[in-house]
Amino acid sequence: MTNRYAVVLAAGQGTRMKSKLYKVLHPVCGKPMVQHVVDQLNTLELNELITVVGFGAEKVQHQLGEDSHYVIQEEQLGTGHAVLKAEDILADKEGTTVVVCGDTPLLTAETLQKLLDHHDEQNAQATILTAHADDPSGYGRVIRGGNAQVERIVEQKDASEEEKAIQEINTGTYCFDNQKLFEALQNVANDNAQGEYYLPDVIEILKNESDKISAYQTPDFSESLGVNDRVALSKAEKLMKQRINEQHMRNGVTIVDPDQTYIGPDVQINRDVVIEPGCIIEGNTIIEEDAVVGPHSSLTNCFVGKGTVIKQSVAADSHIGERVQVGPYAHIRPASSLGDEVKVGNFVEVKKASFGSGSKASHLSYIGDAEVGDGVNIGCGTITVNYDGHNKHLTTIQDDAFIGCNSNLVAPVTVGKGAYVAAGSTINEDVPAEALSIARARQTNKEGYAAKMKSNKKE
Repeated sequence: MTNRYAVVLAAGQGTRMKSKLYKVLHPVCGKPMVQHVVDQLNTLELNELITVVGFGAEKVQHQLGEDSHYVIQEEQLGTGHAVLKAEDILADKEGTTVVVCGDTPLLTAETLQKLLDHHDEQNAQATILTAHADDPSGYGRVIRGGNAQVERIVEQKDASEEEKAIQEINTGTYCFDNQKLFEALQNVANDNAQGEYYLPDVIEILKNESDKISAYQTPDFSESLGVNDRVALSKAEKLMKQRINEQHMRNGVTIVDPDQTYIGPDVQINRDVVIEPGCIIEGNTIIEEDAVVGPHSSLTNCFVGKGTVIKQSVAADSHIGERVQVGPYAHIRPASSLGDEVKVGNFVEVKKASFGSGSKASHLSYIGDAEVGDGVNIGCGTITVNYDGHNKHLTTIQDDAFIGCNSNLVAPVTVGKGAYVAAGSTINEDVPAEALSIARARQTNKEGYAAKMKSNKKE
């Protein structure tokens, strides 16, 4: 198989976004646009992937990490000038180079593979990914000559009225014979309306040298969407959301209202899961069979086990076991782990805490920096007092303990196996196994007190 390389164009500032954030780092369904592009390219078994960066270079490199090599385009002098920055790395290599814009998050690996296959089958020196546009405004037009052969590409700003009427558009994605590409780039001029070095001019140069130019037209125009402003960003978000949701539904997931459900591109959901309206599921979340999520729940980087039900709750960076009940209105904060058949009920907050199998905190509690064993009952209003103003401390509640309502467990403290804590207690010493701990003031009743108070008010 021929060597394959990729160049991602990600150097533009993106002034039309009117944002402090570098354009290609704006997220679509929770993932930066350029990361979408690189993730798709990395499925193609490339020999080398190079990202051309300019404004915000450090942030792009931080996002992509070791997924790419990098070259700098300090002056923004056009797409041809940008690709030329990869010359030192690629110019002498034999093989095929695919060039992709970093602001095209909807482009799929399947389409890129078909483009490469078509390029190889046609034995072409350049292949353009094109699409049919009902409204081609703003796109470069693909000009064909006799026998429908590609002659050149003309940019919107340089097109005649006749050329503007053409509906086959250039998506900005290409395949080139690598050495032919860099030879042709040496001859690209900037005598155009923008004074820039256009990559599409390579097509005409190769054509004039009798090299074969081909085109592969994708049937999905949406993949060509380049994001240059917030309006296009919202369109990309909507299209990506629709694509992701449809894929999950075809794989056996019930999404009750796809228009009101937001699922990230890296989320894994198994069959017979039900997603209720208003949910946001992001990051590397995994949801196992028969779970129910929602309505209006948010999950980020969570594992959710089989048969678990999560209602109107928020969870992040946590493990939630099988047949667990969460919510409504619970908050599972990072580094938490809920074992099988746990119940975390309404207005319960869990932070950096583990719950053993069958334990429950049914309502109105804060359990932070805690290790909770199996079969523990935590009563309403219980708080693990984990912070002394300087450091966080651990609370340990061992198997089968019973914590009465409105208890404060002042860490570091351990409640032993099978122990009881009386309601209303503030516990600041360890409770032995099987013991009952009562830590509250003795009740005193003052007879006639209310009448005396009323009499004093009248005077």
